[in-house]
Amino acid sequence: MRSQKTLWLKIAVHAAAWVPFVVLAWGYWRGGLGPDPTGEVIRRTGRVAIVLLILSLVPTAVKLLTGSGALIKVRRILGLYAFMYAALHLLGFAWLDYGFDLRFLLPALVDGRRALAGLIALVVLLLLAITSTGGWIRRLGKNWKRLHRLTYLASVLAVLHYAWSFKELRAAPVVAGAALLPLLVARVPPVAGLLARWRRR
Repeated sequence: MRSQKTLWLKIAVHAAAWVPFVVLAWGYWRGGLGPDPTGEVIRRTGRVAIVLLILSLVPTAVKLLTGSGALIKVRRILGLYAFMYAALHLLGFAWLDYGFDLRFLLPALVDGRRALAGLIALVVLLLLAITSTGGWIRRLGKNWKRLHRLTYLASVLAVLHYAWSFKELRAAPVVAGAALLPLLVARVPPVAGLLARWRRR
């Protein structure tokens, strides 16, 4: 029964993760993304990547808080989809905005803190995606968990990249940061220990 519930949970996560892509692709093809379709593609893929990245941290926090590991099974799936949308975010920027013209694209990728934060976050997510397979888990052993804690670094950089995309403070990056903060705090060893003691009581 539990394995069947896990299967349906995974199916639901896969289906939900593809919805933004299908909606965006349909809108782009139909010309329904407004006067700036390129910008809309870049913005939407970036937002979805951040949402999925933050959601990928929720299962661990839930386990620390409740002891239930039911959501752990979808943690890696959410992380991989976060990388997919982050890669699409970069692809939209490189292809639709710059036409893969390296003369202008390469300087733009390292132009200022916003670009650097996003690029580093994507590189980290790429590394985590590559090492997410069972083979890499066996090769790295205990180091695999240490490596994949870089998800927290990627999430912080992604939110900063989002916030620095605006000239003034906007509500959406603040909400993203507010959602991320308790997930980060829950992983701090003293806090994690406190949660574990509270859970046992």
